[in-house]
Amino acid sequence: QVQLEESGGGLVQAGGSLRLSCTTSVSINDMAWYRQRPGKQREPLATINNVGRTNYGDSVKGRFTISRDNSKNTVYLQMSSLKPEDTAVYYCNAPDVKYLYTWGQGTQVTVSS
Repeated sequence: QVQLEESGGGLVQAGGSLRLSCTTSVSINDMAWYRQRPGKQREPLATINNVGRTNYGDSVKGRFTISRDNSKNTVYLQMSSLKPEDTAVYYCNAPDVKYLYTWGQGTQVTVSS
């Protein structure tokens, strides 16, 4: 069973930055970051394929950067210019909802105003 482990969250002031990491138990070609804000459904944020091609949702475009280190089976999410509305639990998983793996525990990001 594929395991996903997110880390790197924390408390940060508005305008600050954080880098999240997602380590997978096996190599996975296409990966995505998601978040679930309080009272909201989980939403996709950014995707990356095995050769580094990326796509971003409008809410994070220009502020967040997804990247990967295939040698470490790790995908990153560099978040900058954080806003209080970015407060959420952040998860990684496959980008195609038909092929999702078991969700990890996620990592909490809290942005204070």
